Amino acid sequence: MVSRKVCLAQEPESDKLLSEDDFALLTGMLLDQQFPLEHAFRGPKKIADRMNGFDIHRIAEADPEEFEELGATPPAIHRYGRSMARRTQELARYVVEHYDGITSEIWTRDDPDGKEVLRRLKELPGYGDQKARIFLALLGKQLGVRPAGWEKAAGAYSEPNSRRSAADIVDNESLLEVRAFKKQMKAAAKEAKAK
Repeated sequence: MVSRKVCLAQEPESDKLLSEDDFALLTGMLLDQQFPLEHAFRGPKKIADRMNGFDIHRIAEADPEEFEELGATPPAIHRYGRSMARRTQELARYVVEHYDGITSEIWTRDDPDGKEVLRRLKELPGYGDQKARIFLALLGKQLGVRPAGWEKAAGAYSEPNSRRSAADIVDNESLLEVRAFKKQMKAAAKEAKAK
């Protein structure tokens, strides 16, 4: 694993887990929908606190009902705690089944190019095209994982010094800038739809 320090949860212990555990980072990105970004990235730490550690194999093998309850217990891992706990468990099972539980294999196995890493990310449960591109940009911009052609595969999310997504958040100020950008894009889309 590359030595890195992310600042997505805006909370030291949560960011430490995201920085040290690839599956925690993958899970935080999974939870980043219809929920404030920094709270989504705090989800893995909540799981770790309730499971006495964050272990992809234990998550994959957990009793589904118990894991849903764990996800929904206040403070929940997400606004939709139970359904996102199910998705987290599906993601863990997928990574265990396809990558032997070694998350980084998604971007390292057989020395893939950016297009292949994007394809692998899009195959993950709960990962659509945009989420996969954002995660690929996060790998490239913040973690130094830059397979050939990653910028093209990540699209606009790879632009240097942009403030489009989680890939661009390095502190509280950049979080606010990303939030403002997203708000601006939603307003523009709403306006275009009204025409």
